[in-house]
Amino acid sequence: QLQASGGGLVQAGGSLRLQCSTSGRTFRNGAMGWFRQAPGKEREFVAAIRWSGGHTYYADSVKDRFSISRDIAKNTIYLQMNNLKPEDTAVYYCAADPAIILSSIRAAAQYDYWGQGTEVTVSS
Repeated sequence: QLQASGGGLVQAGGSLRLQCSTSGRTFRNGAMGWFRQAPGKEREFVAAIRWSGGHTYYADSVKDRFSISRDIAKNTIYLQMNNLKPEDTAVYYCAADPAIILSSIRAAAQYDYWGQGTEVTVSS
């Protein structure tokens, strides 16, 4: 199971750090990622990290502001979000895939395991 936390209410320009723990399970050949879903919109890719090697991938809308990282010892990933904007308001979900296909790393359908979501609200 995946457990996401760290959401909250922040003013535009502020920062938040999300984290997602895997309850002990590792995804050595796979990847973990963050997706978000705003009210009335489809779930969209935010960032992903390959467990082996730590290669990272970002949506264009966040790549200069957000940073994804992992702590192998803690089986946890983080999403550091800086310079938050009102359009970043959404429920953020972490996801994991034990055997990621790199060409599909940005596709929600690729991921087998999902956390419960943590809400991020950015006020203007």
